[in-house]
Amino acid sequence: MSRRDRIFEVLTNTFQPSRLEVTDDSARHAGHAGASAEGETHYNVTIVSQQFDGLSRVAMQRQIMQALTAEFESGLHALSIKASSA
Repeated sequence: MSRRDRIFEVLTNTFQPSRLEVTDDSARHAGHAGASAEGETHYNVTIVSQQFDGLSRVAMQRQIMQALTAEFESGLHALSIKASSA
């Protein structure tokens, strides 16, 4: 299973989003710090979940980052997050 698929699965299971997009942006970061020749290091996530209702942007991002701890520990370097409740 690819890192993209794992991220998608974890976020789906954790937040039951009404919208979720996960895109691998690693190719744009080739040669940058934290980039790997194999890729799968930089991702963009757009997520909409009612579980974020009432949370600040920072709180939403913290929850997402915490849910993906295992991915960061195994080589995920950067995650761009657009999160909302609606």
